[in-house]
Amino acid sequence: MAKRTTEIVVGLFILAGGAALLFLALQVSGLTFKPAGDTYKVYAYFNDAGGLAPRGRVSMAGVTVGRIRDVSLDQETFQAKVVIDIEARVDSIPADSSAIIRTSGLLGEQYIDISPGADMESLSDGDTFYETQSALNLERMISNFASGQAAD
Repeated sequence: MAKRTTEIVVGLFILAGGAALLFLALQVSGLTFKPAGDTYKVYAYFNDAGGLAPRGRVSMAGVTVGRIRDVSLDQETFQAKVVIDIEARVDSIPADSSAIIRTSGLLGEQYIDISPGADMESLSDGDTFYETQSALNLERMISNFASGQAAD
């Protein structure tokens, strides 16, 4: 009888550990079981999207205000077209704001940081960011420095 109780306790412990690992994996990957809520869509065009990926973070003043929906190549301008879902509660982003690709930490994930402008009008569904700043490409900078193109 005691052996059976021990086996049940160990089984429950293993199930709890598996559930904890699943929870941590979902938190790290950005996936969630809760619905996304109301959002509106805006666009940003970058010369170099770097390592941006769908479900990536979009923040403003360090606070997450949205997620990246899609990253694709615009066939007309040959720039990276990024579709961003902004939470509906954040409805007063100035229309002349900038979208900047940043990296969290030295080798961390890349995300979009919104730098607010001063325009009285706000971004709405379907608008495009006024100004963007592409990802910092470390390999390209080192290559340019090594080949002597950094001074140009």
